[in-house]
Amino acid sequence: MTGPILLVEDNELNREMLHRRLKRAGLAVITACDGQQALDLMISEQPAVVLMDMSLPVLDGWTACRLARQDERIMHIPIIALTAHAMEEDRRKALKAGCDDYATKPVDFPALLEKIEALASS
Repeated sequence: MTGPILLVEDNELNREMLHRRLKRAGLAVITACDGQQALDLMISEQPAVVLMDMSLPVLDGWTACRLARQDERIMHIPIIALTAHAMEEDRRKALKAGCDDYATKPVDFPALLEKIEALASS
């Protein structure tokens, strides 16, 4: 896997817990607290995969994903939506916004790692 994982989560407890678990799994991790920080880090750090909370301040995850897909510098970076919204319509909305995959909160960590590996190696 080239590049770190970018974890975008505004809830500090969720961010810290996922950050620790990803590091324990042997992954390099950088974090952002809002959608604008996420876009800036995607451009500067070129992460292997982005884990994007969809309910974010400044710029929400839906908008950040749409903007990422319009920017030639970062449009290739895989994005996994992380959201507490578990309805099928929410999944479709995330994929339509430009996410490559979707994971609900609370996170099924082994399944999330499989998604990260699959997208990072594609």
